[in-house]
Amino acid sequence: MPKFLKKILWATDFSEESQDAFVYAEAFAKTFGADLVACHVVPGFSPEHYQSAIVVIEELKKRERHMKKVAMERLEAFQKNMSAQFKCLIRDGNAAKEIIAAAEEEKADLIVIGKKGLSAIERLFIGSVANHVLRHSPVPVLMTKKKPGKPKFKRILVPTDFSDREDEERDYAWKLAKGFEADITLLHVLELHDYEFAPRVLEEMLDAVLKKMKQRKRREKEEIKVKEEVYRAINAPVGIVDYADTHKSDLIVISTCTQSKVERFFLGSTTEKVISYSHIPVFAIPPVKCQD
Repeated sequence: MPKFLKKILWATDFSEESQDAFVYAEAFAKTFGADLVACHVVPGFSPEHYQSAIVVIEELKKRERHMKKVAMERLEAFQKNMSAQFKCLIRDGNAAKEIIAAAEEEKADLIVIGKKGLSAIERLFIGSVANHVLRHSPVPVLMTKKKPGKPKFKRILVPTDFSDREDEERDYAWKLAKGFEADITLLHVLELHDYEFAPRVLEEMLDAVLKKMKQRKRREKEEIKVKEEVYRAINAPVGIVDYADTHKSDLIVISTCTQSKVERFFLGSTTEKVISYSHIPVFAIPPVKCQD
């Protein structure tokens, strides 16, 4: 049977956050016997710069070569202090696009990146680089968070909305749980928005959703403990994050699909909001893996 993860690409800008992400990349690599590839992207100069005089062009190219050399030296120095070995990649250009291109060329099965991305300037929510990678990556993306100690994955949370894509989420969660010897919780958030319901009506709604969950075809095997929960909240992202915090989940497995492209453009997907709010890592399954 083929390995679940054969190669993992760790995106780094040498920040403290990206070094924290390496700890997660290393943990996944050890658990699943995957090879590690470290990727750093040196910012490329604008094409307009290359329309300058020859002497300017040569100076810009010289600086790019120097930045690449320094970056490679930093990666190699970092590797010497780590127990895990990895291939070093230095690319130049647009960070997000180059990370995705590197993952495709290396045939990586997973990209590991810090929540805020690789930009030191754009620090709002997910970050522009990480957000672009999340939306366009052809493979799953592990968005990591800074947490003390070694990462552990004993409680995996899988939000479900009864859509067609939930089967794929459960497949990924199953493989992750098997590798980490973890338990799985399938969670449906009953979105109440700003409405108020009588206790009896609310109880009936919760019971109906739980019944629907239990009627689905069971695909899990006995060696993995699977729990099904219904949780009420104002909306799905808030409910997912609150449940994960309250029940001390170690990892959230969720797809990046949305109801519509308009929702994604203006509001961001449920996954993006979960990543923004959550204090635990999120294993995001790419849109290209989802069924319409």
